[in-house]
Amino acid sequence: MTRIFRKAFWLAPAALLAGCVSFGPDVPESLLTLTSEVSAPVGNPVAATEANSIAVYELAAPARLAQTRVPVQIDPSSIAYLKDAVWVERPARLFRRLLGETLRARGGLVVADDDEAALTATNSLAGTIVDFGYDAPSSSVVVRFDAVRKREGLPPETRRFESIVPGVLPEANPVGVALNQAANDVARQVADWAR
Repeated sequence: MTRIFRKAFWLAPAALLAGCVSFGPDVPESLLTLTSEVSAPVGNPVAATEANSIAVYELAAPARLAQTRVPVQIDPSSIAYLKDAVWVERPARLFRRLLGETLRARGGLVVADDDEAALTATNSLAGTIVDFGYDAPSSSVVVRFDAVRKREGLPPETRRFESIVPGVLPEANPVGVALNQAANDVARQVADWAR
């Protein structure tokens, strides 16, 4: 009986502590990602030349977007983050890959969208993701991208691209779908400009 009492005495604090300690963040039910609405044809080789190749460099983003949470613009001076809306990785990386795939499919370009290959290209595309989230006052999703295009022998050019999807509920799934739609729209605009 004494042995049982001793075991219970030592195990009780451990059992109580187990209910209070968390060894990691709660895992969301699902993660958001970006999926290209267009894709380059399979098995269609394209020879790279200076005219038809482009490097897509790593994209910059402000601190509110340099993480895996979806920002909500509450008013001009304050933001929050949407409950249960978590990206599989930072939006700048997801958008870079989406942009690369859209350039391949729509522009017929040879695209270097990894850091090592991008170093050797003479034509390039870079930029800053300005907005990539939910605007609460207008119930809309907003994607804004400031692109910088450099072509061999020409001065750099810059242009802002934007897509807004109105009437979106402030919930993870509808916002994720709308952000994917808006990101694809911006990627199409950029591809048409960059080719």
